Amino acid sequence: MFSNFFQINPEKQERILNAALKEFAKHGYEKASTNEIVKEANISKGLLFHYFKNKKELFLFLYDYFVEMIMDEFYAKIDWNEKDLFMRWRECTVLEFELMKKYPNIFNFFIAASQEESDEVKKELEQRNNEILVSSYQKLFTDIDTSKFKQGLDINRAIKIIMWTMEGLSNEQQKKMKQFSLKHFDMDEILSEMDHYLNLLKESFYDETED
Repeated sequence: MFSNFFQINPEKQERILNAALKEFAKHGYEKASTNEIVKEANISKGLLFHYFKNKKELFLFLYDYFVEMIMDEFYAKIDWNEKDLFMRWRECTVLEFELMKKYPNIFNFFIAASQEESDEVKKELEQRNNEILVSSYQKLFTDIDTSKFKQGLDINRAIKIIMWTMEGLSNEQQKKMKQFSLKHFDMDEILSEMDHYLNLLKESFYDETED
């Protein structure tokens, strides 16, 4: 679908992607200016719309492109030999923070996209986010070791409670991210708070006789 864009030289691709990333992250979809994007990328507006037929297509392409890039790197760094649910979750959080530090502009764009209210793209973003959430949970948490859970416990329901709790904590942090930039966040403080919840959940659902 975007073969014309991928056929141009990588340097020009990067200029366009970075210019669009910067503009959408700063102003959101509705107020972002394609005039500013082409100015920053040093290309003509006609050329931009040769690659992407309109601003909506550019925005959603940008979102899909960087989600795929981040998720590929994220999955490549996961220790798949770690089967403990709580250790796996903590590792995922640490990796997410590392990627935030490495790609602040991308995550600022994701934050802006997460609070997007434009009817033009909101429904598409929600659909994409739901699909990402389902697929990532299936990939990350279907091979965990359940032998440490207490005997007689409904493990599936226990895992749901763990997921809901950690999702709630994550949503709380995302709300804060909507108000402040990434540089204002103390990752050690966030991890410490998360560890309190993980330890409480572990004490509730794991057999205390296990290591």
